[in-house]
Amino acid sequence: MSLALAAGAASTVAVPVNSDLGLVAVLPYPFWAGVLLLNVAFVVALRGDAAGPARRPVMMWLVVVLVLVLFGTAAFVTDVPRGEVAFRHLGIADALSRTQGIDPDIDAYFNWPGFFALLATALRATGLDPVAVALWAPMLNMGLWLAALGVLTRYLTRDPRRRWLALWVFCLGNWQDQDYLSPQAFSFFLYLVVVALLVGPLAARTPEIRGFRRADLAAWWRGRSPAEPRPGHRVSALAVTLLLVSVICASHQLTPFMMLIAITALTLSGRVWPSRLPLITAVVLALWLVYPASAYLVGHPPLANAGLEAATEANVVDRMGGTAGHVLVVQVRVFLTLVLWALAAAGAVRDWRRGRLDIRVVLLAVTPLLLFPAQSYGGEMLIRVSLFALPFIAVQACSVLLPTDGSTRPSSGAAGGLALTCFLLAVLTVTGRFGNAQYDVFTDSEIAATAAVQHLAPPGSAIISAAHPTPGRSEAYLEHRYRTMDDLCRSDMSTATCGPLVYGYARHNPAGAVVLFTRSSLASLVLKGASSARGFAELEGWLRAQEGVELVFSNVDARAYRVAP
Repeated sequence: MSLALAAGAASTVAVPVNSDLGLVAVLPYPFWAGVLLLNVAFVVALRGDAAGPARRPVMMWLVVVLVLVLFGTAAFVTDVPRGEVAFRHLGIADALSRTQGIDPDIDAYFNWPGFFALLATALRATGLDPVAVALWAPMLNMGLWLAALGVLTRYLTRDPRRRWLALWVFCLGNWQDQDYLSPQAFSFFLYLVVVALLVGPLAARTPEIRGFRRADLAAWWRGRSPAEPRPGHRVSALAVTLLLVSVICASHQLTPFMMLIAITALTLSGRVWPSRLPLITAVVLALWLVYPASAYLVGHPPLANAGLEAATEANVVDRMGGTAGHVLVVQVRVFLTLVLWALAAAGAVRDWRRGRLDIRVVLLAVTPLLLFPAQSYGGEMLIRVSLFALPFIAVQACSVLLPTDGSTRPSSGAAGGLALTCFLLAVLTVTGRFGNAQYDVFTDSEIAATAAVQHLAPPGSAIISAAHPTPGRSEAYLEHRYRTMDDLCRSDMSTATCGPLVYGYARHNPAGAVVLFTRSSLASLVLKGASSARGFAELEGWLRAQEGVELVFSNVDARAYRVAP
């Protein structure tokens, strides 16, 4: 019933979404009734009876419904994948499939081609519609993440209520929107599998520390023993771990560093048996950076823009501008993250007082913060840090959301409070996750415009869109030069500054250019405070009046102009 209410209500939402608050402002009340009913049903099932929560099939079905409701909402609204990047990733996979080779000089993606090669192979082998795969990728990736997290939590706790609640809170806190068709989603799944292997078959038992002198620490280190008594299982787990480390290093820029930090922290805590695993991981990562990814790193030093001040500016200050609705959405994301961290901190204090604090969970939750000042990562480092910490923040938060004794059945009052808390977290997550729906939920007219531009633009020409939220590049990725006006103009979108820069770039390109104005690109610039509807119209009018500029495509949501060289 919850799924029917939520899906039915979401399907009535009209596209485009015209609210600065995104989908949360236009979803009908039955959607929220479905979300509330689902959380109540989960808490009732979690409460179960004295023996434990409801049976596994019931709990699994509730988690599946939650994934469909929270992460499939946009798919119920429209059959067009959200976000420009999913289309771009389809284009890269198509390019690899057509060229049968990898040229690292094209762009950064071709320096880490692992995911795209796998995607191209899977699409060719199955014959699946690439757009449909991109549309449903968030639900598929969430399923993979939850499966890995489910295995991981079995090694961290024996309490079934805590395990199910950790999965639930992980879903409710996942506003980061990194589960689309992307190397990040794929690598994060592999990261969770690696961590599960580290705390499972590769784990070590440690004796009690008798002191912090060198001799005491050496004796403590020598006193470790493997948690898995079967050598064959340990060797197999180590082989799989090394394979996954290599795949992660070949697939994503950031995840290998997160993985190296996690492996090192767990090893230094004495909780990982193969003590040389951090060194092996560092060597594999260094070899990949030195050879396959060297073309990218030549012009992009790893520690460029490093420092706490620069990271704070790019990840926090720069994101707090724009319209009032957009700023509110950003504040909701920050607030939700702080709430979850506060719950986890309270849970850690409670576990410490009971003598049950698991240092592995604490380390895995805290160590991603070490990368925050190392790279601004395009203003997304804080998003990635919160994502990598989230599974363990969710596990630790369960210590305060459940009774003191995890095996005790929650009282009726505690269950009611938990259901209300979960519902409020769900509201915040929907607000944060779909807060950019005004520009990352595309219309059919915009899809038609980008497809027309890709066919109208001759090979070698430039395709210049106003801003990044443009659903193009899914085909002919290597045939055109793609640029955006806000990049060319360095965010100064005034007609006097930006107009001549865009026009000059288009005219100097040997094959000319096609300049594309879309509804979504305008919405993104306005929401972020980079331009206004009036300024955007003035810029388009100025360009249209220039010599050699011709309108070649127009519909209700887009206009395309060919600029002769």
